[in-house]
Amino acid sequence: MKEAGVILAALLAASAVLSRSSRVAAYAAIGALILTPVLLLSEIWDSEQLRPLRDRPGLAIVLAGLGLAVIGAAVWLMGRRPFVFPVLAMVALPFRIPIAVAGTTSNLLVPLYLVIAAGTLAWAVPHLRSRGPDEERARSRWLEWALMGFVVLYAIQSTYSDDFDKALEQAVFFYVPFALLYASLREVEWTRRLLGICLGVLAALAVAFVGVGFWEYHSKELLLNPKVINANQFEAYFRVNSLFFDPNIYGRFLAIVMLGIAAVVLWTRRPRTAVVGGLLLALLWAGLVLTFSQSSFGGLLAGLAVLAALRWSARWTAVAVAAAVAVGAAFVLAAPGAVHLKLGDSSSANTATSGRVDLLEGGWELIRDKPLQGWGSASFSRAYRREQHVSSLKAVSASHTIPVTVAAEQGAPGLLLYLALVVLALVALLRGAGRSVARAAVAAAFVALLVHTMLYAAFLEDPLAWVLLAVGVALARGEPDGEPEPA
Repeated sequence: MKEAGVILAALLAASAVLSRSSRVAAYAAIGALILTPVLLLSEIWDSEQLRPLRDRPGLAIVLAGLGLAVIGAAVWLMGRRPFVFPVLAMVALPFRIPIAVAGTTSNLLVPLYLVIAAGTLAWAVPHLRSRGPDEERARSRWLEWALMGFVVLYAIQSTYSDDFDKALEQAVFFYVPFALLYASLREVEWTRRLLGICLGVLAALAVAFVGVGFWEYHSKELLLNPKVINANQFEAYFRVNSLFFDPNIYGRFLAIVMLGIAAVVLWTRRPRTAVVGGLLLALLWAGLVLTFSQSSFGGLLAGLAVLAALRWSARWTAVAVAAAVAVGAAFVLAAPGAVHLKLGDSSSANTATSGRVDLLEGGWELIRDKPLQGWGSASFSRAYRREQHVSSLKAVSASHTIPVTVAAEQGAPGLLLYLALVVLALVALLRGAGRSVARAAVAAAFVALLVHTMLYAAFLEDPLAWVLLAVGVALARGEPDGEPEPA
């Protein structure tokens, strides 16, 4: 029953994104919006956090009523002031609430779910009785077919997964809600002023998170995530994660915000804007350094290279990047001990990459065993643990290299769809991006996120990926030239 529910939810989300009829898309979006919470509650109802609601059904009814009232008020406000939806989406993006499910803890974006529900209804309800011709909608057809094809394939392949419960969580916690977020944000009219407000909101959040990170580093105490707290006791350095559960996800958020600010600094003609932006970048860089997130540093550098190519010269940027890579390789060869690496020793390479070499080797073995169908959606951790005969402590949720995870779990069809999605997204976001500061910022941020997933995890499980794609598609339809207006 749950398997059919997951597939149906994915198909409804795909229809909401792909349908040429606004009315059909609206009905599909509302259907997905109704079905997804049912599947979600069926999965988390037995969790410890929901015990007070199970024991006191009256309280559950009251809270449900309050939630519906909040969503209803937000729908009314968004109907009168459409800019409220994208702004609230930016505010809610980083905030996660831990929920225990099936012996593990999932960090759910509950505030964002409420915003998605309100935004979906605010867009869909007016279209339910639409009888006239459909309005022109932002489109990147091949990209969207690849995007939703991946989601539907993921749902189908969950039916034979070694870990269906995890696959269900991925679908109803991330893929389906984020598809609705994409469908709604794609319809927003992204004016210069709205872009400036959203960037200002993200910058303000980043500054606040950095302040918390500074306090954590000074006090040598973390507010969240016992795993990071324990790891800090055995490392020579102290990593901060601010209000995030993972230093790498915190670092990813900071890097993407920094790229948005850097784009404004590079394109602005206002000295005051450049100075304020430079100061913000210095502050956020200091916060990023304290994460010790190598994947975030790599993503930031890749994004900056994209901005340089779009602002000045792609050819000379490529030359500079090649020179930097050559210098880095020469340094490693000349002084491998500086990066804790012994040439020819795979164990030292594994240590230097925090265990990623072992995960990659195990991932390739999983791929060779089932190259066509894969082991099923979200199955990497369980299959890796069983096939490599290691404890659960050494089996993480992914290989920390998204293409390997996709190939192991979803086989050749999933890998081909993933590669098509990446290529189409890069083409859609990069083509003509140099003519607009906003499009340049979105393209650079997406490249940074993509590089981050090659070194860490969480591609379509991160709402930032969907937001960047939606905004990029909408801007490609016709975004005003110039820098975003200050918030």
